[in-house]
Amino acid sequence: MSESKIIIDIVVDVQKDFITGALANEQAQANVAHLAQTAQSHARAGHWMFFTRDTHPDNYLQTREGRHLPVAHCIQGEDGWNLAAELETAMSDTEPAVCRIIDKPTFGSYMLPGDILDELMAHNRSVEDIEKFVIYGYCTDICVISNAMVLRAAFPETEIEIQADCCAGVTPQSHQTALDAMQACQFTILK
Repeated sequence: MSESKIIIDIVVDVQKDFITGALANEQAQANVAHLAQTAQSHARAGHWMFFTRDTHPDNYLQTREGRHLPVAHCIQGEDGWNLAAELETAMSDTEPAVCRIIDKPTFGSYMLPGDILDELMAHNRSVEDIEKFVIYGYCTDICVISNAMVLRAAFPETEIEIQADCCAGVTPQSHQTALDAMQACQFTILK
């Protein structure tokens, strides 16, 4: 097959609640425009784009996660659940070959590898056709690292890069701790 290798971007939870909403984050506010420009640039360069959305029910506070993090956020259908306006605007004039939104009920999407495999099959491609994954979004120390680990387990021979300048953690310290942990697990950290 003469087709070029595929680069797949995993854009994690770039939602209003993680930027200016219920779990507002100054680091995310500071880099969301850069993140949106990066996503737009990658889409225009031909990357396949997968966007995850943290997605919770109305009874979030009664869930296991809600009992440990008692801040209602990313409630499906509410404004804070929506992708950031900056990202929506940046992506509005792109037409990637693959552009999927994946709603996930927990930190890491166990369905993400299957969704990727489905797209590969739909395009008559295989895992060997993936050049690399590029992962970025919010929060580095919770959902970014969780999805990175899910992908590492599912695609052990595929290069995975973390675009650190397009990530933000709950705190700057926890962001760095997550980057250090991912580097120890053989992810490439791009700054």
